[in-house]
Amino acid sequence: MKTPLWIPSNTTIEHANITQFIKSVNRRYGLGITNYSELYAWSVENIADFWASLWDFADIRSSTPFTEVIDDLTKLPGARWFSGAKLNFAENLLRYRDSQDAIIFRNESLKVTRITYAGLYEAVVRVARSLRESGIKPGDRVVAYMPNIPETAIAMLATTSVGGVWSSCGTGLGPKAVLDRLEQVEPRILFTVDGYSYKGKDFDVISKAEVVAKGIPSLEHTVIVPYTRDEFDMGSLPHAVSYPDFVSLKGHTEIDFEQLPFDHPLYIMFSSGTTGKPKCMVQSAGGVLLKHLCELLLHTDLKRSDRMLYTTSPSWMMWNWMLSSLAVGATIVLYDGNPNHPDWRTMWNIIQEEEVTVFGCSATYINYLKSVGAIPKNEFDLSSLREISQTGSALSAEGFQYIYTAIRDNLHFNSISGGTDINGCFAAGTPIQPVYAGELQGPCLAMKIHAYDENGESIVDREGELVCEAPAPSMPLYFWNDPDGTRYKNAYFNVYPGVWHHGDWVIIHNDTGGLTFLGRSDFTLKPSGVRIGPSEIYNIVEELDEVSDSIVVGQNWKDDQRIILFVKLAEGVQLTADLKGRIKSELRIKAGPRHVPAYILEVPEIPYTFSMKKVESAIWNLANHRPISNKDAISNPHVLEHYKALLRELGE
Repeated sequence: MKTPLWIPSNTTIEHANITQFIKSVNRRYGLGITNYSELYAWSVENIADFWASLWDFADIRSSTPFTEVIDDLTKLPGARWFSGAKLNFAENLLRYRDSQDAIIFRNESLKVTRITYAGLYEAVVRVARSLRESGIKPGDRVVAYMPNIPETAIAMLATTSVGGVWSSCGTGLGPKAVLDRLEQVEPRILFTVDGYSYKGKDFDVISKAEVVAKGIPSLEHTVIVPYTRDEFDMGSLPHAVSYPDFVSLKGHTEIDFEQLPFDHPLYIMFSSGTTGKPKCMVQSAGGVLLKHLCELLLHTDLKRSDRMLYTTSPSWMMWNWMLSSLAVGATIVLYDGNPNHPDWRTMWNIIQEEEVTVFGCSATYINYLKSVGAIPKNEFDLSSLREISQTGSALSAEGFQYIYTAIRDNLHFNSISGGTDINGCFAAGTPIQPVYAGELQGPCLAMKIHAYDENGESIVDREGELVCEAPAPSMPLYFWNDPDGTRYKNAYFNVYPGVWHHGDWVIIHNDTGGLTFLGRSDFTLKPSGVRIGPSEIYNIVEELDEVSDSIVVGQNWKDDQRIILFVKLAEGVQLTADLKGRIKSELRIKAGPRHVPAYILEVPEIPYTFSMKKVESAIWNLANHRPISNKDAISNPHVLEHYKALLRELGE
């Protein structure tokens, strides 16, 4: 029998949004649903009724009602949602126009900016008018190469208010990576900044933006936001105009929100690009809005009174997800910079000062806190914090336990997992269920997911491929420049026809209904044909005090595969023969002999994407003598030379 780490109180359950939603569903359909598992079962058996109920519960603002929820539930891909409805994404996010803070902005320099909902609306009014005056029409692309600052959010809201399609990249990406993404979608306007700061150092952006702008023939304006300095030289940046000069100063008070079909394109999101040129995934305004509100209202339990801080950037879908919190009327705390600069206390100081209620972070961030022995509850008043949301790579059971011992013993730890592909989650938590170590609390509502074995059969209590057997509103409409849909179908539907194959390896637990994620199935280890998820090794190795991070790959070797483990050690620790022996012993005892690596090698850093996922693909390519297709998609590509040298030293 598993022991939960947290059990919600009766008061928490009673006041949860999802409890009110259950009551509304019961009244509407004459049902007797009493818990999450019953609600989930109903939602996947009655997908159209679920989304129609959510439409009303979330109070979706539309100028024209829908005539049909979905045309064909068996059509995957290609199902059409909410036919007849006309709405505007930004109008739904800007429904509040009062004196409550909409955005609180913080950065490494300790700058604090507060924008009320009324102030946010006024700022969007001005930029929206400027976009219209620049000729932006519904369907035109507007893009950004920006840090996580208020002007990025304002530009997105203004773009979508006039029916434009938005894409963004954070300033942490190199110019080639940005160009690989943005030039594909042929934008008319680019928003960027003069510079940004990270780990206490200033970085110029104008020279990088010049490379990007000169590589995009379709650009008509490059709008530069002053951020790190009052005056700057726009140099030879094509079509350049400063943000203050671009923003309309004409007197006006209202936005004429473009009313568009539910499936009008909203975002073009990009795949990581670590295995080739990034794919451009086009997602609908209505689909993203509904999916985000499902997760924010029902799974995160977000309310107007909440203050959410998520460590993210405009390169990552969690930025888009976080901004949808505006539709609930909550306050968003934006942070630009390194969350551990000058030390681990930075985020916790903000949580205390701003009375943050929901804190979002990655598994990497939590593992870093553990590695430096941080105990936030001993140094900060965390009484406001009711929930931690964690995503990115999978978190070990010990990582879950750390939350409750070092941070707070009475909060909802909401581990979530999904993808940029759907701009949302396949699995998440709810405030009305217990939390068990190492398990996401359950599948997301209306997401008909399973774990498949090698024969395509649904399984529980053992490792399988994560699949989704029914359409969801935020699945891509199509890929950009993929007229016959071949690239889209090959990306998700070539393994199991008519079923979404996500590429994650998971265990669905029959006793709790929870899920354990084991990493990307693309890079599953297969020594002697035995399938091993990378997280099975990470969860054991990274619990050793001496190891702060790790990455593991399989190397093809003599008609088989051998495991190579790279470890980043804690400060002052050396990779001795004794430590190697302990690592192997722990893996052999806790996992099995097939999990024991052939080699254990020390590295200074682990390569990560900009969405904080380990880049096994790059190291796998190096280990198997294959080229790395896109180093610019990696946040720290310089470390690859170290791996290359180590693998060369193996001499085999």
